[in-house]
Amino acid sequence: MEAREISDLHDTMRQHGIPGTLQPEDPENPNGPWRVADDAGRDITRETLAAAAAASRKRPTRGFVIAR
Repeated sequence: MEAREISDLHDTMRQHGIPGTLQPEDPENPNGPWRVADDAGRDITRETLAAAAAASRKRPTRGFVIAR
């Protein structure tokens, strides 16, 4: 995942409550590849991208309650 994609992924993660920490693979090169890590520091980039894609495809639902 490239640095230019991070903002969109971060927004999607925040909107849908997807856990993970975005971080550059090389801390000295923030313009290079990035990954998503869990609390233990494991790479969960694939799982996060899949969850974000699935969440983005879901359409919001609305309901109405009509009192009688």
